[in-house]
Amino acid sequence: MNMPMPYLTQAKAPLTCDVPAVNEFGEHISVSIPAERALTVYVDKRELVTLMTLGAHPELLVLGYLLNQRLVKSAEGIESITVDWDVGAAAVKTHQGIDDIEEKTSRRVVTTGCGQGSVFGGLMDEVDQIRLPANASLTQSQLYALVNTIRLKETTYKSAGSVHACALFDSAGKEPEMLIFVEDVGRHNAIDTIAGWMSVNMAPTLVAPRTALPPEGALRLQPGKAGSAALAGEENTASKGLVFYTTGRLTSEMVIKSAQMGVPIVVSRSGITQMGHQVAQTVDLCAIGRATNKRFVCYTGTQRLVLEPGLAGIKPEVAKSA
Repeated sequence: MNMPMPYLTQAKAPLTCDVPAVNEFGEHISVSIPAERALTVYVDKRELVTLMTLGAHPELLVLGYLLNQRLVKSAEGIESITVDWDVGAAAVKTHQGIDDIEEKTSRRVVTTGCGQGSVFGGLMDEVDQIRLPANASLTQSQLYALVNTIRLKETTYKSAGSVHACALFDSAGKEPEMLIFVEDVGRHNAIDTIAGWMSVNMAPTLVAPRTALPPEGALRLQPGKAGSAALAGEENTASKGLVFYTTGRLTSEMVIKSAQMGVPIVVSRSGITQMGHQVAQTVDLCAIGRATNKRFVCYTGTQRLVLEPGLAGIKPEVAKSA
């Protein structure tokens, strides 16, 4: 019998605040800057980690963090997540505890992530066992539509700057549909929040849609429409239409988390690192970077991208050397 989904509080906090400043003309002005809050996570009364976050959807962030750190296998293992901003704490209560939590959290890897900075355990453990859907693909026109959707969205970045954004799209239709958009001080927080949202809205074992409301603008999907990555010998075809977008660079951690979430195609406004490239090749993930306007570079999984070169416009002439 399936366990029910966890109880989640709704402790959303303001994303920006106004501060006095002086501009280039010597004028005293008021400007918006992103909020940044410390959220200490306690699991079964044991202090685990402190996350620096905007505080948009802290319960989903904590849930996604536990999932992406491989400390819990699914949202069903969590009884409740209660966030209290008065004390800056998130109290997580599990159903049966976390096996070998001391051992799992004894190894810490310092990462390139802003706003988080470390992951537990072996970073590459079990990566080669992930099986992403073999027939997942994205057309060039869909890629352009996806990038344009991000460009037109009203964001905290446009009003205050200094944040990263991540989004999850469903590309099953002609036009990619944005399922959820998250901004945070670090791109890892944003992807973890999306992982938390997926676990309560898209997991195939979802039995009761009575948990956290989806973030503003997000859609609540039906159980079984998509799920997490499959292990060796299994192929998760339910997630073949999912595309993940991030404004941040595609480091190894970002690629690993995307693969763990079962997302076969990742798009970044930035580039990719050598280890990120290596991991993407290992799991056959399509990694697309430098995606702005009609320009992009597909680094790995090129067979997943259906090219339509005529849409790119006129190729700029290469300047001739003197």
